[in-house]
Amino acid sequence: MRAVLLGPPGAGKGTQAARLTERFGVPAISTGDIFRANVKGGTELGRKAQEYMNAGQLVPDEVTNAMVRARLAEDDAAAGFLLDGYPRNPEQAVELDSMLADLGVELDVAIEITADFDVVTERLLKRAEIEGRADDTEPVIRKRLEVYATSTAPLTAFYAGRGLLVQVDGLGEIDEVTERLVAAVAR
Repeated sequence: MRAVLLGPPGAGKGTQAARLTERFGVPAISTGDIFRANVKGGTELGRKAQEYMNAGQLVPDEVTNAMVRARLAEDDAAAGFLLDGYPRNPEQAVELDSMLADLGVELDVAIEITADFDVVTERLLKRAEIEGRADDTEPVIRKRLEVYATSTAPLTAFYAGRGLLVQVDGLGEIDEVTERLVAAVAR
């Protein structure tokens, strides 16, 4: 399985990514993990990313793309992968196509976990309370969801236009959502 996983904050992407990668025997590749590994490892890309993060800026696409390209070239991703957090825009999706073409493979599916924004807002508020995240207030969460909807709409349209997008309801028991995802990938 070569897949990208999309979904709003609080939709359960992290939980489901772990379950899908275990089920399909492929690595979960998250841009956050890649950034942390490169920064911790002191790589040239990690140092560049750290400069932007220290300045409170988004890491530019060219740095992110280079990190993802290097990660996809690792041996454990040869038989498949699940990308979480990448691509974030159609330009990155085009770059991903180029990376995969260089590796002689194609993307199998783009999975979007959908969820009602009111429900995920409640989930995130509960998580913030449990984990002591004082900065995760309702206005902040709603803004993040708004940004997600605006920025992801072109990406879901991109994958839908290529016949790769499957949408799965992310609400319900964790096991139920996992089974919906597995069925959607097996389509």
